[in-house]
Amino acid sequence: MRTEVVTTLKRQATKLLADLRESKEPILITEHVQPSAYLLDVADYELMV
Repeated sequence: MRTEVVTTLKRQATKLLADLRESKEPILITEHVQPSAYLLDVADYELMV
């Protein structure tokens, strides 16, 4: 699983979303070295719900 800091999400959101669409691999977002959120493909999220 890929891990990115929240600053990367702020600065490169479009690229991260494009990478997510291509790889379908969730991205863990961290703040101050602590896990904060996951970015998931919509289809994967819908399967979970």
